Amino acid sequence: MARDATMRITAVTCVKNEGPFLLEWIAFNRMIGVTDHLFYSNDCTDGTDTLLDALDSRGIVQHLPNPARGRNYQMEALRDSRKQAVVREADWVWVADVDEFLNIHVGDGTIPELVTACGNPSVISLNWQFFANSDVEEYEDRPVIEQFLGTHNPDVWSGTLSIETKSLYRGDTPIAMSGAHRPFLRERLASPDLPKNKRLRWTDGSGRPVPDKYFTAEVKREFPARGSRNFASVNHYALRSLDSYLVKNDRGDVNRENRNFDDTYWRERNDDAYEESSILRHLPKLQKEIAALKSDPEIAKLHDAAVAAHRATLARLMDDSAYRKLREQLKAASKIPPQEEALIAVLNK
Repeated sequence: MARDATMRITAVTCVKNEGPFLLEWIAFNRMIGVTDHLFYSNDCTDGTDTLLDALDSRGIVQHLPNPARGRNYQMEALRDSRKQAVVREADWVWVADVDEFLNIHVGDGTIPELVTACGNPSVISLNWQFFANSDVEEYEDRPVIEQFLGTHNPDVWSGTLSIETKSLYRGDTPIAMSGAHRPFLRERLASPDLPKNKRLRWTDGSGRPVPDKYFTAEVKREFPARGSRNFASVNHYALRSLDSYLVKNDRGDVNRENRNFDDTYWRERNDDAYEESSILRHLPKLQKEIAALKSDPEIAKLHDAAVAAHRATLARLMDDSAYRKLREQLKAASKIPPQEEALIAVLNK
């Protein structure tokens, strides 16, 4: 199924030093039906903002400086996004990060097909699936979705059956606030006393109604993943290569000030016991879409500059004994998440 020209779909995201990964994410989203991108950036030192400005000047994305004055960059940007025409006029809104790819399993893998498969609801919340490092040490300038195929049991993550979600929501959904993981409905629609037949249709990635507690925001971010991925899920490449993870650690969290990553974050996401390669069906077209973006000499030059900055940051980090130690620590770390190791220890007593 080709992109539905009548459906305007806006992706909203926040970035900090994601320059090498921008073109792949934009190209992938456009391929699955996203028509508009709204980027917020803050404190970039790798040329992310310069590349986004160039893409903005060509009408490929819209780029704004993050308006945050407090510590929660993402939430303040999402609050601002509700004022922007590209969001207000959208038929659907997709809030996601640059390391998250919406992997749709129906039809040709487009958002309009997912919406139809789920029965045209107001909101679709899709469970994460974390993709491990898969022993990839060196950063390579090629599609992330091609390099990392190892993942955890899709129904279990770090000792829990409930896995966090990301959400698509219809532009006319009466929401009180757009969250990073899901929209929050206006109070009368989120009330537990509201009869089910009066509620908006809100489904998981299999078109099933989300759990009641999730609907009413009693549980804010996650619900059980078993059976929820028939139509789509979210491939989350939180680690990428070991090199890129170290650069990410140096950058800190784009969403919250003064939050760093560490070996616990790594271990929780580096379970590669399963292989999930369904997204590779998009790879040939993705490569063509990326090449089309790079056919603009300035875009290609700015992408290459971001790649060079990424590698320069790694070189700087490798001059630091603490980072060399962290690199070796991560390479040697168990691939069993700490929570699962604790459960195994209890069962073996």
